[in-house]
Order: sequence, then structure tokens, then C-alpha cells
Amino acid sequence: MPSQYYPQAQFVPLSPNFELEKLVASSKNFSYAARISIDQLKYHPTQSLEALVSAVVVKGGRPLVIENWGSSLPTTLFSTKWLEENIGTQAENVRDISNETDIHMTVGHYLRSMNQLTKQFTSSNYQSTRRQRLYMKDIDCPDAWAEHLQNILPGCVNYLNDNIDSKINGLKETDEIIDENSQDCPKESTAIAGDLMSSLPPDMRAQNLMCYIGHEGTYTAIHQEMCATLGHNIMVEASKDEGNEQEGSSIWFMTETKEREVVSEYFLSILGHDIGVEKHFAQVNAWKKAPFNVWIVEQKVGDLILIPPLAPHQVWNRGTRTMKVAWNRTTIDTLELAIHEALSRCRMVCRDEQYKCKAIIYYTLVKYHDFLLRALLSESMWQNKRTNQFVDEFQRLFYLYQEIIISEMFSPNYPQEENVEMIPFGYNITCSYCRCDIFNRFLTCKKCIVYGPNGMEDTYDICMDCYAMGRSCSCISNLKWVEQWEWKILEENYELWRTSIIRCNGDSDDIISLQPLPNAFLNYKKKSLAEVCQEQLRIRPCTHENITNMSPNHYDSETESEDKSWKNVPYVKEEFQIVNLGKKRRKSTIEKTNRCHVCLYHHWSWKLAYCSTCTLAYCYGVLWRAFDLMPQTVMENKKWQCPRCLKICCCGKCRKCRTQNPYQQKGTQLGHDTRKVADHRSVEILVDFSKPNMSWLRNDPHNPQDSIRIKRLKEKAESTKSQENFALDNYLVGHDGLELRKNMDDFSSLTANLNYIDPFLRDLTASESISSVK
Repeated sequence: MPSQYYPQAQFVPLSPNFELEKLVASSKNFSYAARISIDQLKYHPTQSLEALVSAVVVKGGRPLVIENWGSSLPTTLFSTKWLEENIGTQAENVRDISNETDIHMTVGHYLRSMNQLTKQFTSSNYQSTRRQRLYMKDIDCPDAWAEHLQNILPGCVNYLNDNIDSKINGLKETDEIIDENSQDCPKESTAIAGDLMSSLPPDMRAQNLMCYIGHEGTYTAIHQEMCATLGHNIMVEASKDEGNEQEGSSIWFMTETKEREVVSEYFLSILGHDIGVEKHFAQVNAWKKAPFNVWIVEQKVGDLILIPPLAPHQVWNRGTRTMKVAWNRTTIDTLELAIHEALSRCRMVCRDEQYKCKAIIYYTLVKYHDFLLRALLSESMWQNKRTNQFVDEFQRLFYLYQEIIISEMFSPNYPQEENVEMIPFGYNITCSYCRCDIFNRFLTCKKCIVYGPNGMEDTYDICMDCYAMGRSCSCISNLKWVEQWEWKILEENYELWRTSIIRCNGDSDDIISLQPLPNAFLNYKKKSLAEVCQEQLRIRPCTHENITNMSPNHYDSETESEDKSWKNVPYVKEEFQIVNLGKKRRKSTIEKTNRCHVCLYHHWSWKLAYCSTCTLAYCYGVLWRAFDLMPQTVMENKKWQCPRCLKICCCGKCRKCRTQNPYQQKGTQLGHDTRKVADHRSVEILVDFSKPNMSWLRNDPHNPQDSIRIKRLKEKAESTKSQENFALDNYLVGHDGLELRKNMDDFSSLTANLNYIDPFLRDLTASESISSVK
């Protein structure tokens, strides 16, 4: 639904005279993020820093600032003068934030204009909508900058690093390495990649080492790091309060990973914005009233900020100039979050998947298996803690691969698929609708082909997830199967990796879950995604609409009675009108339709979900908005029971029945109108995902912030924190400043990785302070 049909919080900029210290002191939910100085870390093993990052940022889900890199950033390299001399004539797209457009401008022209752009903002006119906010963002980092940062930063945080134990800038290597004289097990083979993106062939990697150059008033809206990756952002240069320039810095408003659902619901239900589309910069008052913790960072030159996976955050630039370099790392933890959560959200809003998560899993398993074979041949390597950590990571990657390959297995209940087209993996095939990367199997339409200016064919390719949820081209059915890997190779690798893990684990209980692929598929409690698509291809009708007559706004959407409250919202009426048909045709049409139990509309039978224990049918639009059930969730259930049989139906009739406990929606849905970003040949045939679920929600009109949904999500977040027993508050114990101080008991419940944390970081009662806040 278009945003104008529900209230939204407006953009309120920060004043140039904004006093951050007073804000933090006066707000109960505001705190400064933890800081640690590199000067106190560089004489300790890299495993200590790696484990600290894992504990605080990945497992704890809180931001961490590693400061004092400024002395390692020479001004001869990181300066406007260097940029002018080396890439000054290079043209880049500068984002005009206010008008949501890009302006083509050279780097030199932009740098020379920054002083003038900054002076337009004063304490009296900074709220004017006529102020230009030009942000040079997402430009490729100069090679010289990238090389220098690679040389000074520790391996565990480096971009595309395949060895987290590399010796950099005085940081000691791991204290436990294998025998250097071993020919079978060279020292470098023990290393775990700090960035699993490095496992991909170079031409498949996402180039995400980017520069951001901004002036006073530019900002990055609230968002999460793409594909649940671990974010890194270091300020390499900023203007000083000298001459005609104003001191540059950036203010970060950050949240925790474990509170991401509370943050999302707060922005949806209270502010009217979706953090998944990265368009809204929340005003300070909204943050002050937020029912979650807000972590504040004032980033200056030399501050490296580590951003937790899936933790929403926004950034405001101050002063004449700020220059930052940012990158993302993919780890086993971020891949698990991506596969189980982030990718589905990207698919909903049609956000590009730049990181090829499934391919990273596959290629990392191939790469790691070589080391695993060496480990099996050398008993001495098992005395190295890195080897045990390595095997654990390999096994977690294997479980993700198991999920992927089972989801792509065809059903034995249908005839064997024939004439499956083979396209070798490596052609960067993406879904025409959601733009996600496709690892292996997908569907393509041979009818809906458009030709580019040079005569190149652009086929309509749809991923299995999108097709299951009702997205496709206008043909709807009669699509053909395509795969990018020989299935025999995928099966052989599965068995090869499975047996290697079993050899490493011995008599471990984990062996029970390491079943041969046929057994794992038979014991899979749901239908595979490929089986769902096979089923839908058989029941959905085949139409051949002329795509040349389709406009970018052409959509086939479902009609639901509960949406009539949105009287100003146009929608496509039901595709058939029974009253206008002849007698015979009317009877034939009625036989192919059925009535939804909730909305009471007649829908085509293939657009309804049928209960396995009663005769009721529910349309997928009602199931999505009223019961938070995606179409594929219903379709993959082998014995799906309707909400009425589960005693949770919330329709008007069932609410009067005492045996029913009406379902409470998990969260607010504002709807995602994807027509502007999806391929113009696309249609939605089961659910119109642009419609909100507000007519189903029940709030206290006097206190909407204390809705049942927000309370429930807050309780869930607190429960998650207590279950992990992650006492991060004990990190923040201040005397002269703020010390990172822990005792051994606090770490007893953490992962094995924390064994690598040096005692210097675990208990600083006798050490100097290594953390400070403003």
C-alpha cells in the first residue's frame, strides 16, 4: 500500500549545535557504546581480539569501538589533497538525499564544494527543506587506501581475509599453532577465514569495500547490514576546527541484535516506517521514547566501529567533512542468520542479495574440506584448539548445506522431471522478481522473453521461494526447470563431507543428525521447496498474456473483505464475475471456485489453502495478514490444519465461539509495493503484499506504544539475553574511565572461542583501563 494511507513520522534534522553529551545524560535508554584502545591490544594474541569481537558484537549483539587508529593513518595518504591528485577527475554518483536522486559529479568538484554545502546549515535554518544534502556514498575505495588498511588492521577484522591469525601491526599470532616442520600440515592451513567471502572465486565476490564522504546534514537512514553480515566502519579523515572549516564527526544511533524485532515493530507501528527499505532517519525524540536500548557513538578519526549483524542503526554526519571506509565480513554466524532470517526479508522488499550466501557455504565447504583431510592424517593437529574450532565451523556449514540441498530435492511422488535445462554455475543468475542470487534450481519462462538493445535475451527467471509465495510472470504456470549444478556432484559432496565429519567426531551424539541424504530427505518433516513448486506448477492455470501490452504497474491481486476499510486504496477486482456469465459457464466457474472462511469471497480453488481435517478453506491473503502465515509455510505442511481446527480463528463468527482463542498478530505489516523494483513482467497471484494488516490489529488508542506486540517482543528479547547468560554489563565498570573488566566466572557459559580471550581482557582489576567513553 502507498505510504500516504497511514501516518508516518516526519524527518527532523539535527541542529549543527546539537549537544550529544546532554542528550545521553538526559535519556534513560541512551548509553555510549563500549570502546577499547588498539594501543592496549597490539601486544596480545589476535585470538584475544577475535574472541572479544565474537563475545561482544556477534554473540552479544552490541556495537564495539576499537579506537586510536589515527596514528596509523598518514595524512599524506588519507587527505583531500591526495584524492584531488589521484582520483579528482573520476566521476561518481553523488546522492541528493532530499530529492532521492543521483547527481553525476567528479570527486574533485564534490570535495571543493563541501565547505559551501556545510555553510548553508545554521542553527536558524537547518530544518529548511531547501537545504542541499549531497552525500558521496558507496564509491570504490582507492587501492592505496585499501592496501594500507589491510596492512594495519588485524586479520580477524580485515576485508576478504582468509587467515584470521595473520601477524599484522604488532599483534601477536596465535599462541597455539601446529608444528612448523610438518609437511602435511603447513602452518597456514590451520587458519580459519576471517571473511568467508574469500572462499568464492574472485569474479563472484561482492566488492563492498566502500568510501563515504559527507558534509554537515548528510545521513544514512535506519537500516540493517545486508545479508546479516558483520559491519565495519573506520573514519580515516575529517575536517578540523581550523580556518573556514568546522570539525567533522559522525553520530551513530545503534541498537542490539537481540532487540531487532522490538526495533522493527516500534518503527512500523509507532513511526510508520519499515527499516527494511532504508528510507527514514528517525528524529531524536523518537529514539528517546523508544522501548529499547540505544547505543551512541561519536565517531572521529581513527575510530573503527564494529556493527552487530541485523542490528538497526543510523548515522548523521557533522562538520565540513567526514571520510569513512566501510566493509562487511561474512562468518558462519552471519550465514546462519542470513539463511534463517535475513534473506527472506530481502526477498520480501526485493533488495539485492550481493553476497551469494548459499554459494559461500558451498565453496567454503570445498575449501575447508582440504584442511580437514590433513587434520585426519595428523594426530598432532588435534592438540591445536584451532583445529577443534575449525571442525565445529565445518559442521555448522554442513548443516546449512543440508538445508539448502534438501529444499531443492524433487518429490518422489511425482514423475521424474525431464528436460531440465543445465546452465553451469557462474553466470550470476538472479531472480527476476526479488533479485536474490540463485544457487542451483529455479524456474524460467520461455514465453516472456524481452530483448535488449544489442539483441541479448532477457529471460524471466524466478526463484523457488518467490514462485511458492505466488510471484511469477503473467504465464503463471508452464514454467520450465533449470539447474546450475549436476545433482550427482552435489550428492557426492554431501556424502563426502558427512563421512569426514563423522570421522572427526567419533562417537559424538551429533552423528545422529548426520544422515545420508536419502534418509535425511525421508525424515524431513515438511515438503521440500522444490516439491511445493512441482505441486503448484500442476494446479495453477497457464495463461499467455502478451507481455508487450503489460505496464510496469500490471498486477493480479487478491480481493479481501477485510481490506474494504481502506476505502481510498484502489485494488484490482476479482478476475471473474459470476453474475455476468452464461448459465453453463457460470456453473463451470463455480465448480472451480470456493469461498474463504474469513473474507467470504469466492476465489479460484488453486488460490485457497484447504484444511486436512475439515472442509474449510482460507485464502492466502487472509492467512498472511491475519495469521502471519506465508503461502509456502502452508504449502510445505504435509497435514496443514486451518486456524479454526487449531482453535485460533479470529474471524467475526469464530470470535463469538468460546472454544476459540483468537490469534494475536506477531507484528505490524505496512505492506511492500514492489512494482517499482520488480521486473515489469511480474505478477502477484496469491497475496497482494502491498496491503497492510492494520485492520486486524488491536491497539490501545490511548497508549499505542504499549501494544501487546511490543510487550511480547520485549519479553522475548529479555528472555534471549537471560538464556545466554551474557553479562555484558559487567564489561562496563568505571573508575577513572570505563574499563573492560570481567572475571572468569562470567565467561564460563560462553562459547569455546572465549577460551582464547587473554586474561588481560577477562580481568583487568590489576591492569590499566582500556576503555573510555565521552
